Amino acid sequence: MPDINERWGTDLRLLGNLEFQNDRERGSDLFTRRVPGAATTDPNAPRIDLETLTALDNLRQALILRFLTPQGEMEILGHPTYGSRLYELMGELNVERTHNRAKMYVLQALAMESRVAKVLSVKVTQNRAVRDQMDVDIWLTPIFSDTSLNLVFPFFLEGGV
Repeated sequence: MPDINERWGTDLRLLGNLEFQNDRERGSDLFTRRVPGAATTDPNAPRIDLETLTALDNLRQALILRFLTPQGEMEILGHPTYGSRLYELMGELNVERTHNRAKMYVLQALAMESRVAKVLSVKVTQNRAVRDQMDVDIWLTPIFSDTSLNLVFPFFLEGGV
């Protein structure tokens, strides 16, 4: 039986902080890491390589990027259903009606992610400190896992990408 990294895949790191993604950007740069040893004339010189994510971190990043990408934006690349409809909430008031729509859009996006076995809960609340920010709190069970994953991310109703 393949290990979890093979089943969930490996991807390049595009987001800096997966635990507290408080950025409106979808990942505009690649992250690098130093690898000891190199194919240079100096065997002690560190080599720079692209940083990758596997297992739960890969899933966290994939979900955040899906939520931040407007649905239909990847259609030209053959992925018409990739993304979410959260972008439709830009400019809306931070009220219960908007929170309910956000929850529906999050559930729709999660249904399209093959690595999610079961959604346990989705809660959308207004952030107490930032007027135009909704906090989305998701509990889910990934495939090939008995352990629940909690993902919390902000969504801004004004400005940004």
